[in-house]
Amino acid sequence: MRQPADGPLQFGVDRLLADPALWRAWTRVGLVTNDAARLAQAPAQRSRVALRGAGVPVVRLFGPEHGLGATADDGAVVHDGVDAATTLPVVSLYGTRMRPTRAQLTDLDIVLFDIPDVGARFYTYAWTLWHLVHACGEARVPLMVLDRPNPLSGVIASAEGPMLQPDCRSFIGEDDIPVRHSLTLGELARLWQREHVPELELHVMTCRGYDATGAWPATGCRWVATSPAMPSFTSAIWYPGTCLFEATNLSVGRGTATPFAQVGAPWLDSGRLIDALTPHLAHDAARCSPLRVRPCRFTPAQGPHAQEACHGVRFELAVADDRDLAEVVARSVRPVAWGLTLLAEVMATHPESFAWARYPTAANPQGEDHLARLIGDARVATALQAASVVGGPSLGASATGWTSAPAWAERTAPVLLYPR
Repeated sequence: MRQPADGPLQFGVDRLLADPALWRAWTRVGLVTNDAARLAQAPAQRSRVALRGAGVPVVRLFGPEHGLGATADDGAVVHDGVDAATTLPVVSLYGTRMRPTRAQLTDLDIVLFDIPDVGARFYTYAWTLWHLVHACGEARVPLMVLDRPNPLSGVIASAEGPMLQPDCRSFIGEDDIPVRHSLTLGELARLWQREHVPELELHVMTCRGYDATGAWPATGCRWVATSPAMPSFTSAIWYPGTCLFEATNLSVGRGTATPFAQVGAPWLDSGRLIDALTPHLAHDAARCSPLRVRPCRFTPAQGPHAQEACHGVRFELAVADDRDLAEVVARSVRPVAWGLTLLAEVMATHPESFAWARYPTAANPQGEDHLARLIGDARVATALQAASVVGGPSLGASATGWTSAPAWAERTAPVLLYPR
């Protein structure tokens, strides 16, 4: 990880606010945002309030999944409304529509996008941006992404997980990118404009002072919950892997202090599962990984086994300080690989209790094929089933073709905005 750049970190919105000449010619602006979008050095200040207060002529707001307040339940339909903080109309982009209509765009000079991401393909804010890229391109309305750091870092070599296959496309994955993609949303927008919507007039207001080789703690900024089940950076670390359990009858700890850092069920034998994970942990330790898996108990407030005491396991990292944590997450932790490994071992140790489950949402009302939609490759379920059988092929052998790091690095090189 490089030494911090001179001066405090600025997000794209901070840079826009600092230069009124950039918006002087605008008269009608649309803004896609939510309450998680704050200023870098003023985490209590919502970006939409700051933009309006500075004189940016925002006339219409658009909200993603979880709504403008970033508090609606996962997968719940969000309705249009009025923002109490600005009195502006709010158009929902998660419910009856997933992208703005042409009529909602054509009276605007430009659309701004300012929403924090967590760096995982199935986190839907990226796909709100995907649809916005297409809608603005079709309507010939310029789009500006106010960029923010990728909390898991921009280390391309750390990208992992299968590339999305065409038959697994959905609102939690619309394009063939890895599960952990290692790009900022501004870089993803540049990739999609380059590959799919060349007619779009796209601008990215980059971050200043952002070191893409480090994870979130390197920014020195306070974490603001990006959605109800993402209350801390700890949850974001493991989310690319443990979110896979939302396709099962296990809990990921929604409603606890550390969702996605733990997985469990009333019937799970924590000791037996940790014993099964020990050889994998030993292999990880040989790479000087500080990962620890501990037994735990928790009572989720939502999802499978809500209000039931669950036995489970929790992922922890033995690190000295935030600088060490930023380095480890950026370069050593492999959450997708560990999520898959944990899933295979749960299946192997609890064959009589484990089951796949539907996950209904506004984007997928029946909730079918949720694992394939999450992981992006329907073959993974078969490989997991084979790996869970005593004497079956190792998961590692099956997983070798599930990532394309060199190809991803080559494909993304032209759109990168920050030194790696």
